[in-house]
Amino acid sequence: MTWPTILAPAVNEIAHTIQLAVAPVFVLTGIGGFLNVLTGRLARVIDRARKLEERFIPEAGVEHDRMVGELRVLDRRMTLVNAAIFLCTASAVAICVLVALLFLSDLAELRYGRAIAVLFTASMALLIAGLITFLVEVRVATRSLRVPPELLERGPR
Repeated sequence: MTWPTILAPAVNEIAHTIQLAVAPVFVLTGIGGFLNVLTGRLARVIDRARKLEERFIPEAGVEHDRMVGELRVLDRRMTLVNAAIFLCTASAVAICVLVALLFLSDLAELRYGRAIAVLFTASMALLIAGLITFLVEVRVATRSLRVPPELLERGPR
């Protein structure tokens, strides 16, 4: 055996390592798509808040109170979406570190099994927290948007 052959891992070892890393990469792809949805929702909420700010009526009255109420809901939604983005991004970062550890552990024959398990569990916990935060934001949005019954033009039942 020559010196470079001793240091170089076998092709089948690298293929096995790549197979180990594929599942977390699929999760990473899903998180990327979900982050796209979250940033879209955030952009829509910000646009609506800016429109309300342009039309804001500083004097007290029914319209003023309605605008203030809607701005408060939009502020709450922005906070929730930002939290969901943070949690999902943290999950994605943890998965990237996980993939790197999988490669290092397998190719360098290091024993990072416990660290990998903890990192995977942490990334899933962060993702779950991000999804729950998103669910809360959706509930806040749907609760704040009630169509008045007279606009629904429902006939007698």
